Amino acid sequence: MAVKNLKDLYLDQLRDLYSACKQSMPVVTDLGRAAKSKELSEALIAGNEGIARGMDVLASICASHDIDPTGEHCRGMEGVVQEARKHALETEFADEDAQDAAIITQYQRMAHYAIAGYGCVRTFANRLGMNEDGAQLQECLDNTWEGDRHMTKIAEGGVNAAAQDGR
Repeated sequence: MAVKNLKDLYLDQLRDLYSACKQSMPVVTDLGRAAKSKELSEALIAGNEGIARGMDVLASICASHDIDPTGEHCRGMEGVVQEARKHALETEFADEDAQDAAIITQYQRMAHYAIAGYGCVRTFANRLGMNEDGAQLQECLDNTWEGDRHMTKIAEGGVNAAAQDGR
């Protein structure tokens, strides 16, 4: 698809963000299984539920514009997912708390990628006068930020200290 204007860019980025979310789900599941902290594991399960809800919103918005949300492959998230696997799942950890800290790090990197994506498409939608799209995307952005803040609380609430102590 040739991008001729902001609307074309908006539609392209919706599909790219859908792809990013879809690629992140399997690794978030794997991160949740690897987490030793029950609180972290539960947060990752909730994170995946949030990603799925975001994908539903993206698919609905795409459908309202007569485009297929699966028509793009996000290479950026592909790289972030590879890094998450490498640094949180494939690395040998002598301490499970250090692995939990790595899991949080990698999850937050994926979340920040999604935050950037949702922020951009929300801004495009609002500029284009697509206020309903913008409101739905703002909700996805807010939910993603909340998940990121929750991970920070888990890290600061004990995981990082336990990893530092090597308990």
